[in-house]
Amino acid sequence: MKKTKIIYWVFTGLVAAMLGVGSIFDAISAPEAVDYVTRLGYPGYLVPFLGVAKLLGILAILVPGFPRLKEWAYAGLVFDLIGAMYSHISKGDATGNWIFIFIPLLLIAGSYVYHHKLQKSTESDTLPKVSLSGN
Repeated sequence: MKKTKIIYWVFTGLVAAMLGVGSIFDAISAPEAVDYVTRLGYPGYLVPFLGVAKLLGILAILVPGFPRLKEWAYAGLVFDLIGAMYSHISKGDATGNWIFIFIPLLLIAGSYVYHHKLQKSTESDTLPKVSLSGN
């Protein structure tokens, strides 16, 4: 279980670092973030909303407990990244402008898989042992 926990926290820490930095710039409506989003055809007022939503999603993943909230947070971050990729592709951007989005998607997938592995190992440790032999 220790190995699983380490792998989970490596994936999760990388997700938090990678998405968290950009989310802060989005949340404060940094001019570069607003320019980036408006170039894709979205209104600038959407940027701080997305930034705060991503920060809350990252927080939900980092805080222990709240399993249903974690599921929503993982889904929301994946939807955000897939939407960004789709926006680049539909605008006709070169592959080099959107291929990097696979990196956080893979990190989120790793975090998600290992989160569930940790949950299963924790559940099996806490469940009472039942003997089927009747003794």
